Amino acid sequence: MNKKVSANFMVMAVVFTVCLITSNLFASKIISVFGVNLPGAVIVFPVSYILNDCIAEVWGFRKARIVIWLAFLMNFMVVLLGQLVVWLPAADFWDGAEHFNYMFTLAPRVAFASLLAFVVGSNVNAWVMSRMKVASGGRRFWLRAVVSSLAGEGADSLIFMPIAFWGTPLAALGTMMLAQVTFKVCYEIIVLPMTSRIVRHVKQAEGVDVFDRNISYNPFKITDI
Repeated sequence: MNKKVSANFMVMAVVFTVCLITSNLFASKIISVFGVNLPGAVIVFPVSYILNDCIAEVWGFRKARIVIWLAFLMNFMVVLLGQLVVWLPAADFWDGAEHFNYMFTLAPRVAFASLLAFVVGSNVNAWVMSRMKVASGGRRFWLRAVVSSLAGEGADSLIFMPIAFWGTPLAALGTMMLAQVTFKVCYEIIVLPMTSRIVRHVKQAEGVDVFDRNISYNPFKITDI
């Protein structure tokens, strides 16, 4: 098994990781889109699922799995370091402590919900993409991209929302979950032509088109790449 990685793979892995980290920072601002209130993360977080689709489609589930865990660890590191800086005393002349602390202080429940939802949702997304690719013989990428993202985003929201917003009325919670999943999936559908073009280009450039037959889908088997 060839365990080397290409420049294209590394670029996608880095951008995937950056999207996850920035989405957690952007989530601190609530934006209004056509009258619907959503966390600011919705403008960048769907990109991580698009990249997840690309990585799983070109290099397979095993490569996607290691990227997911790498992004998870980097995000966890940013959360820990951010909290450490929050705890350190600010200089007397600096008046930005309140805003900095607001950005980097996450309630333990919210941090746990975010990290857990990401790992589960991303793995579900990659698993669905992988299984559908084998079942379809590599055809209908557009359908696999949409269905896998719907499954992944749905799993993400089903985990994150109830934990992070525990105590919110079920009707309001359901509305937020539906709005968030709908927005993210529509986002992916809109950029799907560009995603498909990128996937075709990378496959041709790399000479790679992996079909995940006879592999382990154990999400913790990260040494199998």
